[in-house]
Amino acid sequence: MIRGKFVALEGGEGAGKSTQARLLAETLCNRGIDVVTTREPGGTSGAEAVRALVLGTEGDGWLPRAEALLFAAARSDHVERLIEPALADGKWVICDRFVDSSRAYQGGAGGLSDQEIMALHDIGSRGLLPDVTLLIEVSPEEAASRLARRDAGATDRIGGRGAEYHARVAAAFNQLADAEPHRFSRINGNGSTDATQSLILKALAPMLERLK
Repeated sequence: MIRGKFVALEGGEGAGKSTQARLLAETLCNRGIDVVTTREPGGTSGAEAVRALVLGTEGDGWLPRAEALLFAAARSDHVERLIEPALADGKWVICDRFVDSSRAYQGGAGGLSDQEIMALHDIGSRGLLPDVTLLIEVSPEEAASRLARRDAGATDRIGGRGAEYHARVAAAFNQLADAEPHRFSRINGNGSTDATQSLILKALAPMLERLK
């Protein structure tokens, strides 16, 4: 059995990751590729329970180190129970966020070092990385406009943090993409949904071509 491919979509709030993940999965399925779509935190019952803990708005929330530990625990369950079995079965896994979100949010924006985040990832998920990470980049103004339309003033605990925090997230994603160009594909997400999807398919064209 040929191992499947692992594609993660990353970016800040309002980048359109969930929509693009769904559209990508539909396109791949139409090409006869067996696809599993999932998200982080989440994807398994245990990881979804952690999602409710870290993103819920009740209580005092979590400090960055505790937050990083919770995300790493959720990811470990997600990888072991869903992602790795799917890849071993030859399926493509399309994931809305993965470890690079922890590196940007709890790392770059939260103050933890990248070494600390990746040490947790090595322990919990054996260092698994996507074959390609699609970083959807949008301007702060476009992201704010989309979030206003989508959330109508309601957001989760992390999404509701201030503009300075999210600017640090964007800067961290930028640094990660610059440091790992072999894995990251930068996607301009400021255009229409269709335009962004076209750029994603162009970025994945070499992988898809090898399937022919």
